[in-house]
Order: sequence, then structure tokens, then C-alpha cells
Amino acid sequence: MIQVFVNERPVSVARGACVRDAVEVLDRELAELLGRGVAYVTDGVGRPVDAADPVGEGGAIFRVVVSARQGPPRLTKEVLRRWPKAELHVHLDGCLRPSTMLELARAQGIRLPADTPRGLAEALSVKHAKSLEEYLTKYEITLSVMQTATALERIAYEFVLDAAADGVRYVEVRYSPLLHRPALTLAQALEAPLAGLKRGTVETGTKVGLIVCGIRTRAAAESLELARVAADYRTAGVVAFDLAGPERGFPASDHATAFAYAAQHGMACTCHAGEGDGPHSIHQALHACGAQRIGHGTRLGEDPALLAYVIERKIPLEMCLTSNLHTRTVPSVAAHPFKRYLDQGVVVTLNTDGRLMDGISLTDEYFLAHSAFGLTKADLARVILNACASAFLPEYEKVALVSRVQSELEAL
Repeated sequence: MIQVFVNERPVSVARGACVRDAVEVLDRELAELLGRGVAYVTDGVGRPVDAADPVGEGGAIFRVVVSARQGPPRLTKEVLRRWPKAELHVHLDGCLRPSTMLELARAQGIRLPADTPRGLAEALSVKHAKSLEEYLTKYEITLSVMQTATALERIAYEFVLDAAADGVRYVEVRYSPLLHRPALTLAQALEAPLAGLKRGTVETGTKVGLIVCGIRTRAAAESLELARVAADYRTAGVVAFDLAGPERGFPASDHATAFAYAAQHGMACTCHAGEGDGPHSIHQALHACGAQRIGHGTRLGEDPALLAYVIERKIPLEMCLTSNLHTRTVPSVAAHPFKRYLDQGVVVTLNTDGRLMDGISLTDEYFLAHSAFGLTKADLARVILNACASAFLPEYEKVALVSRVQSELEAL
């Protein structure tokens, strides 16, 4: 048995119980209201949760809100999981299966902070992080077991299987080969995940593009070196160049030469910006680095002129609701500008950022947008098609992807 809290009162439920079970232990009548749609549940930070979700670890906090005006979402997670989806912003080193991490660690003689899948998932959770910088320290743990070609290939392969199981038809996954040196050369660190992604695509039909990331805290010369190597693989699955890492104090403009090289050699460009720093960071990504999409872009609205520019040029934002909450980019889900940007005409997309660290799936992000912002089925379909239309694909493949997903959505 584990203890959780419902409406500030402790209740004990069997491990594996769902949220609805916990509510029923507290108050059967309240559980009936939940079933009739005149009550809904939120977690400890006010995010609506599906009553069918598992309670998770002990100490979890849930609140049941009775309101005829704001009932539970009309779409459940199970329904949304069957929707065809596309994802543009997710980090490979944030998506490992905990069971795989344990196997790799044992084989490589590496010590992890826990020795069970559940314990490891809890140790890697970023929900209590106080900043983007603290959030990023968790990646040091996953990277520790990703320093062999065999490990990289397996992790990439399993990533595709997990994406396909979540209804993802197309995904662009990113990581930095720089973080796998000196154990591997840049070429080896590229070829291994590309092989795993290809194997996953053959088995599932989910198409994958690989985005390589320079690191803001590394020397500009390393970013340029990475862009040169990555360009050699642009016909083998590498679709774009990116810049990741702490924003504040590490301007993207320092890496402009790498972006220029990538663009000159047929690679698309995106850039993390407007998450750990303000709109001037987005301005640099667009104007100094030539980014065609912006990773996060959460603080764009602080500069009305830049917001208008992004809307006019139809520059997509790769937005990540739960991740932004964990990095304290926003104080609450309700304060997130996603819905406001959507209403203003920004090309917004929904993404997970790091499935393991953030403890979510892409389905969870769509459920959160549906429940927290009241997005309708039409709104959600629009966001999905935004992602498809913003993919770094040749035009004919992009048209085919949009057509396929639109047809599937209409059939639903």
C-alpha cells in the first residue's frame, strides 16, 4: 500500500491504483460526482489529470473540484492516444526506458542513483527543479550510459517504438554528438542512433528525422566542427542543426558560423530560445543564426514587435507545456502563453522535450492542453497539423504527411 493525499487528507491505496480509486477511498459520493462529469481532478500544482491515470508514487497530491461549469475534459487520454500525432522537439537523452538504463549500467559498470525502474524514474524526475540549469543536470545521468555505439543504437530504436505506441506518425528527435566524446567520434555518435532510428522506422512505420545540437556552453569551434560532420549525413537521416543548453550568458550569436555552414549545406535550422532567457534570445536565434523554427519560444510575447514578426513570417514554435513548468519558465500551467499564442495566430506545436525526465508522453501534453486551456477537437487537430506542416521534410513528403494525418483525423 502507498499513501497519497486527496483534498489534503491522507488515503492509502494499493500500488498501481488509479486516481479514481483514491478518490473513492476518501469519499464514495465524490467519486460518483467524478464519474458523472460534475467534478474533475488536479495534481499538486493545479494541472488537470485523468481520473484513470495511476496515482504514481507515494505522497502524490490530488484535489477534486466540483463544478458543473468546468467538468472533466471531453476527450480522455485513451482517445487522444489513438489520434495521429507529430512531434518536433524531444531529446533522445531524455527518453530512455529506465529498465534499459539499468541493463546498460550493469553491462558498463556504471552506478545509477537507484536500482529499480520505478526508483530510477523518480530519481530522474525534474518536477522539483528550480531552474533550467538544475533541470539539465539530470541529463548527466542518462548520458552516463550512452557512451557506446551499441547503447546509442538500442536507445534510438526503443525511442521509435515508444513514439509509435503513442500514436506518433512523424517525429524529429535531437541530441548532441559532442556529449559522446571522447568515447566515440562524432561520426560514430551519429551513425549509431541513425541505425537504431532506421530499424525502428522499418518495424513501426513511424518516420523519424534526426536533429543535431550544438551546445551553448561549448566553444564555437566545436559547433562548427559538429555542423561539418552532420552535413555529411544530411541524406542519411539528419534533418537539421540546433543549439541547446543554458541560454542566459551564452548567446546563440557566438555559434552563428556553425548555423551558416549547416544552412549552406542543405540543413534546416532550429534553435532553443526564449526559455531560459528573454525575447532578445529569440531575436538572436532568428536574425543571427537564421533559425526557421524556435525551440520553446515561451517568452516571445514580452516583445510585441517580435511576436508580430513571428506571426507574419509563420515561424513555428516548438512548445513544451510540462517542461516549461518544471524549468520554472512559467509559474503555472494557467500562466503558459500557449493558448494566447494559438489565438493570436502563431504556428504553435506541442512537444514533450524529455519523456523520462518530465514523466509524460505526447498524449499527456495534448490532454493537458485540452483540459487546462479548453482546446476543442478542432483546436487540437490544428496543432497536430501545425506540427506536420512545420516538419523539416522535403515539400512533397510534408504534403503527404499532412494529407495522411488529416485523413486519419477526419476518420476519427
